[in-house]
Amino acid sequence: MTDKAFVFDTALRLVTLTGLRAQSLRELRARLPEVPLSSIFQHTHQEYLAHDFQRSQHYNDFARWVSDTLREEALGEKLAAIDLLAFTTLEELRGEIIATIDTYLAQLDRASYECRPEDAFHFCQSRSFVLPTGLVAHDVPEFFAKVASISNASLYFHFFEARLRLGRRTSDFSRWLSDRGRDDLAGAIDKLNPYTRSLDELRVDIVAVGGANGGAA
Repeated sequence: MTDKAFVFDTALRLVTLTGLRAQSLRELRARLPEVPLSSIFQHTHQEYLAHDFQRSQHYNDFARWVSDTLREEALGEKLAAIDLLAFTTLEELRGEIIATIDTYLAQLDRASYECRPEDAFHFCQSRSFVLPTGLVAHDVPEFFAKVASISNASLYFHFFEARLRLGRRTSDFSRWLSDRGRDDLAGAIDKLNPYTRSLDELRVDIVAVGGANGGAA
């Protein structure tokens, strides 16, 4: 077990265009292997950082564009149904998106729609600049007390980016708690699905884990 304190960080995100675009489903498929992994992350996860997050039918940009612009609603539903929690790397997630489109194209018995240039899908990418928040937890009770006050950007960084952008199998929170000998708390937090909650709801549920299991006593 380690006595190392948990340092809460946050991240500033710079979103830029990659220069790659698509006007049809086949062009989207062709571009997906070319774009950087940060673009896959941006188009599948930006919704969850939005302040006006709502449980919409299409959680990611690919599903939304395919359904609304290309009028391929059946494929849009399949892309929206991809379980993001099932993947531990962005490369795996990219592969699943490509495989879903390939399966759909193989069964398509008509020409796919090509949109107008102004409605094209523009691939963006994001770069994170990590900054300290000044918040530090030296023990488990203090950790849960600090989680209750961190920003959404900090929560997003430690829960979403830690898993996929940094290629880890668990969140920073669970990994630290496990290192402190609290596998019970780490496991309970790992069971929380961040993709079915807003960040505010996720924060409340994490704090509740500490209270229910004696972590915030």
